[in-house]
Amino acid sequence: MIEKPRYGLTWFKVHFGLLTLKAYTKGEHVLRFEATVHNTKQLGCGRMLDRFGEIVTRLVGMAERFCTMLDCVDIGFIPDATLDELPLPSQIAATRVGGVDLNKPRIRAALAAVLALSIAPGGFTVADAAAKVRTMTGHVDYTIRQAAYDLRKLRGKSLVHKPGRSHRYYVSPSATRIITALLTLREQVIAPIVAGVRVPRRGRPPTTWTRIDRDYETLRRDMHTLFHDLGILTDTVAA
Repeated sequence: MIEKPRYGLTWFKVHFGLLTLKAYTKGEHVLRFEATVHNTKQLGCGRMLDRFGEIVTRLVGMAERFCTMLDCVDIGFIPDATLDELPLPSQIAATRVGGVDLNKPRIRAALAAVLALSIAPGGFTVADAAAKVRTMTGHVDYTIRQAAYDLRKLRGKSLVHKPGRSHRYYVSPSATRIITALLTLREQVIAPIVAGVRVPRRGRPPTTWTRIDRDYETLRRDMHTLFHDLGILTDTVAA
């Protein structure tokens, strides 16, 4: 949820049942982060007064993880050879699982759902991942069984982990950076550039011309020249 109670002030709220993570911003400045519990029963550490210290400790951990994950989403990173290794099969114990193909919309939706659930205080279940994919994509036919299979693929690439016999999944900060970078590269770099290079010349620039808009236009022109020199035909040229 995003609320703007007064000019310049914005509240970002993420609810997980009776737990809430909040961020307060004003203009370009971050004021504070908060972790709120509406019923301490959900923390699973007791509700008596003598448990107050542990309750506060868990809330502090939630707020710190929230900040860490936001930082990881803000700055992505792809280690060497990751793009080559992702499509290859992997092994989980004695089970062989398929690779991660970023060209498939379903696996990109699964990655986006995992990224959104990475800040969940107690991890997330297969059902949570399936529900998030359905919410984000509108594909109501995405089943829990499909989510379990996709999560198994991501586990094989260490993009999610499931400790011991737990039924809950977690995303490490390093995996969050990798997922962020993969989705950004596929959706906001490769796709726009390939689409834009088909147009040899743009019309009048928009009234609002941001720095990122200028970056895209520079890349579009340079990629068009590169494609021409390499002998790669765009749709416009091929027609």
